[in-house]
Amino acid sequence: MGELVNEGVLLGMGNPLLDISATVKPEMLAKYDLKANDAILTEDEAIFKEMLNDYQVEYIAGGATQNSIRVAQWIIGKPKASSYFGCVGNDDTMKKLVEKAEEAGVNVKYQISAEHPTGRCAVLITGHDRSLVTKLDAANHFTVSHLDDSANWKLVEAAQVVYSAGFFLTVSVDSMLKVAKNCAVNNRTYCMNLSAPFLCQFFKDQMKSVLPFTDIVFGNESEAAAYAETQ
Repeated sequence: MGELVNEGVLLGMGNPLLDISATVKPEMLAKYDLKANDAILTEDEAIFKEMLNDYQVEYIAGGATQNSIRVAQWIIGKPKASSYFGCVGNDDTMKKLVEKAEEAGVNVKYQISAEHPTGRCAVLITGHDRSLVTKLDAANHFTVSHLDDSANWKLVEAAQVVYSAGFFLTVSVDSMLKVAKNCAVNNRTYCMNLSAPFLCQFFKDQMKSVLPFTDIVFGNESEAAAYAETQ
């Protein structure tokens, strides 16, 4: 399949996170008042320190959009068939994130924040369940100025398909609109995932601004119902 596609055919824009994954004792969930199969945001560093100190961890280039891009890259098989934008810090976590993304064959062109550390997601596995604890940090600070760089905009122009999870609506809807409109003008495919019911409810204006330029919308039943209820 890889020989049939060009480099940069797929572009993702989203919230990059370094996933720090480990199989943990149930007592750790209880300690931090976590559910076995849940996803929350945090500003607390303690859970990350405990995982690194007490468990053997695996590092993965994560975040909803980057995960999708990484899997698509694996399916295509050609190195750098996919590119990815998102904001990270200038730190060791960023270096590990770049390493893991490039290992997967993704051409990452992160925006570097001097003010915020790279986002992380603690993935606490117990049995068949996983509890996700996310500290967004720099991922929450992507700006449209990253697209003004000519090298980055060339990746936008090269992409035949662009994808963002709906979570990016909370960060830089201006970036989504700029790229989506470019796709509309140049007959490229723009895709967005509804991602979560709360986005349909509380970020409906941002979502509504991007949808007219969106070719493919992904979502599950609860997300579609939440969107319908807001109309």
